[in-house]
Amino acid sequence: MNTFNLLARSPFSMRKLRFTLPLALSLLSLAVANPVMAQEEQVRMVTVTGIGKESVPTTLAQVQLGVEVQGETAEEVQQEAAQRSASVVELLRSRGVSNLQTTGIYLSPSYDYSSGTQQLIGYIATNSVSFRVPTEQAGTIMDEAVQAGATRIDGVSFIADDSAIASAQQQAIREATQDAQAQADAALSALGLSRDQVVGIQVNGAYYAPPIPYGREVLATTADTSTPTPVVGGEQEIQASVTLQISF
Repeated sequence: MNTFNLLARSPFSMRKLRFTLPLALSLLSLAVANPVMAQEEQVRMVTVTGIGKESVPTTLAQVQLGVEVQGETAEEVQQEAAQRSASVVELLRSRGVSNLQTTGIYLSPSYDYSSGTQQLIGYIATNSVSFRVPTEQAGTIMDEAVQAGATRIDGVSFIADDSAIASAQQQAIREATQDAQAQADAALSALGLSRDQVVGIQVNGAYYAPPIPYGREVLATTADTSTPTPVVGGEQEIQASVTLQISF
């Protein structure tokens, strides 16, 4: 039995064929007329990354100092280090410092190698703390800490306060966006083109360099508090990066 006879005996199949055949022919004609109708229209774009930088004055000093004690027995040095550390912490709390915390507690043996052999000669105990104060107060507080029992100043670094950093980050992002637009204009202008609109934005972040520590060690027995230790802060740089995709 051929296909024609089969369709002739099936009224439903004929009706279905009469309905689907014109639709298929219509879709075929559209596909021939527009071979890229299933593809998205391509947009010409240029991708540029801009950089923005802002500097803010550092108004806070991050100080790390501590107590180091040497002696013959572990118990002796640990007890003396604890007593001195307690006095230093009490002073710092009375001065209203912020972010006060213990950063290290160490006890280790001390050896002499001068005779060519390892000989135990005692123990060394070290307790250290860190805290944050306004920069103009840092020198005086460090001197007072030495008077209270501190024997070492391990580092001082300078940072801006959180609100100043946040404001500088926003401004750096604005500058990075403007820089990216300017780069796009320069590149397109050289080619006799002009930018249309921004079709993609990526904020890569706004970061600031960690504060640089400045360290020195002092001995309480030689500390001269008649002249406060001068402490001068500087500036902290915030950098932002923004990537734009711009059509033309």
